[in-house]
Amino acid sequence: MRILTRYILNEVISHAILGVVLFTFIIFMRDLGRLLELIVRNSAPLPSVAEIFFLTLPTTFMITLPMGVLVGILIGLSRLAADSEVTAMRASGMGVGLFLRAVSVFAISVWGLAMLNSIYIAPKSAAALAALQDRLKSSQASFEIQPRVFYEEFKNTVLYVQDAIPEGNRSLWRGVFIADTTDPSSPKITLADRGVLLSDSPENLRFHLEDGSEQELVPKAKDQYSITTFESTDIPIKVPSAAERGPRDLLPVAQLSLHELLENAAREWKAAAEIPIVGAPDARDMAVKAIAFDQLKARYYDIEFQRRFALPAACLVLAMVGIPLGLSARKGGKSTGFVITIALVFIYYVFSLLGVAMARQGRISPWLGVWGGNLIFFVCGLWLLWRADRMPSQATSFAGAWEAIVRVWNAVARVRPGRWQGEYSSRREGKKRFSARFPLILDDMILRDFVTYLAMIVATLLILALVFTAFELYTDIVRNKVSVVLLVEYLLNLSPSLIYYPIAPISVMLAVLITFGLMQKSSELTAMKTSGISLYRATTPVIILSGVLAGALFFFDQVYIPHTNRRQEILRNEIKGKPAQTYLQANRQWIVGSGDEIYYYQNFDPDTNTFRGLSIFEFDPKTFHLTRRISARQAHWEPGLNKFVFENGWVRSLKGASILDYRTFEVATFSDLHEDPFYFKKEVRQSSEMNYNDLRDYIEDLQQSGFDTVRLRVQLQKKISYPLITLVMAVLAIPFAVAGGRGGALAGVAIAIGIAVVYIGTAGLSEAMGNANQLPAVLAAWSPDIVFGLATGYMFLRVPT
Repeated sequence: MRILTRYILNEVISHAILGVVLFTFIIFMRDLGRLLELIVRNSAPLPSVAEIFFLTLPTTFMITLPMGVLVGILIGLSRLAADSEVTAMRASGMGVGLFLRAVSVFAISVWGLAMLNSIYIAPKSAAALAALQDRLKSSQASFEIQPRVFYEEFKNTVLYVQDAIPEGNRSLWRGVFIADTTDPSSPKITLADRGVLLSDSPENLRFHLEDGSEQELVPKAKDQYSITTFESTDIPIKVPSAAERGPRDLLPVAQLSLHELLENAAREWKAAAEIPIVGAPDARDMAVKAIAFDQLKARYYDIEFQRRFALPAACLVLAMVGIPLGLSARKGGKSTGFVITIALVFIYYVFSLLGVAMARQGRISPWLGVWGGNLIFFVCGLWLLWRADRMPSQATSFAGAWEAIVRVWNAVARVRPGRWQGEYSSRREGKKRFSARFPLILDDMILRDFVTYLAMIVATLLILALVFTAFELYTDIVRNKVSVVLLVEYLLNLSPSLIYYPIAPISVMLAVLITFGLMQKSSELTAMKTSGISLYRATTPVIILSGVLAGALFFFDQVYIPHTNRRQEILRNEIKGKPAQTYLQANRQWIVGSGDEIYYYQNFDPDTNTFRGLSIFEFDPKTFHLTRRISARQAHWEPGLNKFVFENGWVRSLKGASILDYRTFEVATFSDLHEDPFYFKKEVRQSSEMNYNDLRDYIEDLQQSGFDTVRLRVQLQKKISYPLITLVMAVLAIPFAVAGGRGGALAGVAIAIGIAVVYIGTAGLSEAMGNANQLPAVLAAWSPDIVFGLATGYMFLRVPT
């Protein structure tokens, strides 16, 4: 018995470990680019980057550990059932109890680890991660300042630099422009030849500037102008503390201990009970709303308290359901186990999310809402375990159900009379004569397996990513009272971008590895070679289909994904409680003109092409010294003159600390200003919200306006290079599948994880270097394709055919 127990545990644990690693890697890929950029910039110590990585894992394990248990049990037992090992054990008098005892050891062990992680490790790591990110904010600030981009995150301060040069753990600036907008109608201007952002503490930053001047209108005499030069100066910048940001209605529950969750819940319930409902109708309505809000906050803490126990318990209830289903999946083998995993994970988390939503709304208690999914699966598990020994069933075999549908269809087709059947047969014979070489029946078989595995992997990874996203947004959902309909709409619009990156290439690679790995393990590839079919010929249909998928991804990114990305960004802002993003340059107040002038305006009406409170700063392009400043109360576009007409303002011509000329005007035009109204109506969009042509045109417009486009140029090249990696990954996976065929699908998944880690690391590192202007945009985007393409060609040509 001990030998059998160890054998079963080995089969289950090996699949479970790979499942957890794969699922954790997929989730972590979202943050990998950010971490690699920290390394490339050298803006954070390597130990801090490693600390961020390890502190992120415990929260991820709360979702991936239960899924790993289910994957291990279903795929492991399905493999035993498909190879008739379960039948042999039962014929020897061993019932379901043997499998139950063996798997229970594994499930209870993982449940214990999950409980330790959920109750102690995850809250501590979340709190430590938040503290670490606060400490790193100051060191990251200098790198967040991009050249020729207006930075407006500091209160009443606008920063613009002509160039930024990374040096050590900070960025040195050349040509610095700082505007103090405490008085929006008359900003105070500071110019400097050189500058750097220094950190005295996480809450206090300062601009250290050299060789510059401060210029402003004299407050009590607007017709006088003050210029003060300096060799060096420091401008302190106060970063708002948590207290200054205002009280927070909801604490970050991921960082709270069990005791703190209970304390906060009790406080909110008590606060709700102490609010009297008296007075006028308006006062009573306000009291009712206050009570409802306090009760909502109390349920928020209660739900998180219950989740700390319910999520680890999923390891046990999913194991109860997985054991009988895995044992009964005889025909489909591992593929059936994978299909059942997808279905069960989807059903379980749908029940969990619906229960949490109903508990949040007060329709059911927090305990029932959080534990409802576990209770349903517990009852189903007991029933399936009871049936497993008494009435072994093939009902769980999806392959059997599909075969039944195919048999019915074939029976209907056989009874169809005469002419149609004859024409159909003659067409098929003609098709066979025409395509005697391609496609063969063998091609159909390989493609069918490949597409099946591909669909299952995409579905699994997509469900995982969506579930994790929903749990990640839980605090914002409660705080902003987000409806289930809004959340579902957001997840639906998020799905296309998740499939595009990172799911598609990894899924194709996994599908190729599993397909040909299983064929190699079962000696099917050997049989094909002995019959004269080379490996190149056998893999041709998969390579062709992978190329089609790469083209489909490019097409998908051109016509569909930009629209869903725009929509999901709007919905995410709504869930986060942020104001709707503005996409018109007219809603901004700072822009660089075509001749390196800086325009500042308090308001621009795009319908009438009229400015209010307009200031223009002109510079010497070589020294970045201010040469002229124009101010006007109003300016409007005059089509007949093809120029802006300035009204009620003044002009000062400057040279260093001297004022060469000063004049006022009621109406004036300036022939050397060439910007038209369309220049100020440019749309501001993210690269993910544009297709290739739109992004290319957008970059050209921004370059004319003087904006930094390094990141956008990298993304433009990635629009073409990224889809091609799908084809590269498919071909690269073939030699590994053949070489690791003895391990079958298990070895394929392990190899896929290794390849994916190397690829994502290479792609993220090259992109980060491109964003930091350390690599040309073309090389930064195409490096992964080039490196992996060369490796693919070398390995594919050396594989025995």
